[in-house]
Amino acid sequence: MWSYSSRPPDPALRDDWREMWLQRLRAEPFLPSVWLRHQTRDTYWRHGSVCEDPGAIRAATLAVGGWGDAYKNTVPWLVENLSAPVKGIVGPWVHKYPHFAVPEPRIGFLQEALRWWDRWLKDKETGVEQDPAYRAYLMDGVRPARWYAERPGRWIAEDTGATSHLPTVTLPLSDTGLGMDGPLDARIRSPHHCGMDGGEYCAIWLGPDMPGDQRADDALSACFDTAPLAEDMNLVGAPHIRLTLSADRPQAQIAVRLNHVHPDGASTRITYGVLNLTHRDGHGDPRALTPGEPCDIALNLDHIAYRVPKGHRLRIAISSAYWPLIWPSPETAELHLSGGNLTLPLRPRADGDECVFPPPDAEAAWQVHHLRPSNHARRVETDMTTGLIHLVIEDDFGLVQDADHGLISGGTAQEKWTIHPDDPLSARGECAWVQELERDALRLRSEARCEMWSDHTHFHLRATLDAFENDTPVFSKTLEDSIPRDQM
Repeated sequence: MWSYSSRPPDPALRDDWREMWLQRLRAEPFLPSVWLRHQTRDTYWRHGSVCEDPGAIRAATLAVGGWGDAYKNTVPWLVENLSAPVKGIVGPWVHKYPHFAVPEPRIGFLQEALRWWDRWLKDKETGVEQDPAYRAYLMDGVRPARWYAERPGRWIAEDTGATSHLPTVTLPLSDTGLGMDGPLDARIRSPHHCGMDGGEYCAIWLGPDMPGDQRADDALSACFDTAPLAEDMNLVGAPHIRLTLSADRPQAQIAVRLNHVHPDGASTRITYGVLNLTHRDGHGDPRALTPGEPCDIALNLDHIAYRVPKGHRLRIAISSAYWPLIWPSPETAELHLSGGNLTLPLRPRADGDECVFPPPDAEAAWQVHHLRPSNHARRVETDMTTGLIHLVIEDDFGLVQDADHGLISGGTAQEKWTIHPDDPLSARGECAWVQELERDALRLRSEARCEMWSDHTHFHLRATLDAFENDTPVFSKTLEDSIPRDQM
């Protein structure tokens, strides 16, 4: 966001564009410094959270999301909790509008939005009240991949709420597997690079954003598999896991993944959840663990709609690390699991679409001339000398010229997430973003850089922001900050 906010105004729009740009650069905050000063769920976070007071939302709400987006859980929650008129739609999409999102199928989102607005803003009868309360895309099980052009499946519809009314099945965890009775005595001490195949938290479809084959991360986790399924299983809702565990350190993390295991061993991530175990009783009042003392935790995994085919298996993979999605605790912790079960939300078989959307209908896409093609890369590198493992993400968003008014814009981004498998204090994140804008003879550019690392007691930040006009520096600032860790 620091990089996005550093972009200049279009010089064609105002004579004082330069003064406005410099004022913007001077004033914009560095949000990681702000956010890291709110490591618990305090008033800073609560004031903007819809879950605090759903009754405060009186407007008719059409909530729309995607299974590849970061906000997938909000849609069913709103459907279940608002007293105002509300409907929900969740498709297979990433963080984009459903009429041009990927993976396909897309829907006529603009027509749906107009139906909603015509009813609640113009008092026209459009039939939206008769729409199902919750429409979701039930994805067929697929082999793991970093990118999907399309997800096979079908649209399902629920008339009563979202998913809380659906039946469930509870499967015990034991040393012999998932859904099998018996004792549980498992110890987990995951190498800190576990999680490298997790993909993006909020996929925007810039490249290989999706979680890949989970076998590498599974090998660094404690895994519990079912027997081959006797029939197809439709998972619709939020799986819920309960565990009895202890840790040998006062701070520890846990990541739980629900995977679809294919007959040849390939592992597709269905959904997941993570928890800082000092937050086991809530995010507002973290408490250190007592080493060796068992405690009970409960964790909802993300909502999903996914069909696991007959003859395939389900796997719960539990790890004590999930880098770089979660920052590691100050010390390597070993978890001891002594009990647990998984509750799965099930839905009866659906063989065809239960609801139908119109096809996408929109004006012609933005017309541009491509001056530099976009390119996106993601790779893992291992330094054989130091043992450090790097996740490297390189995004070139290309350079385009508006076909109508001629403005040229583009940018690049580089990320590097580094950790040593045996050292949580080796964790380091580095990001460098460049924004480019050209108008006639003016070439404007901003460069934003940020680094984050930690020691036992503090998080450390270093950031720079530089701006250039025709390659001449016109602005520069550097920020350094150290923030005490609060059970993190």
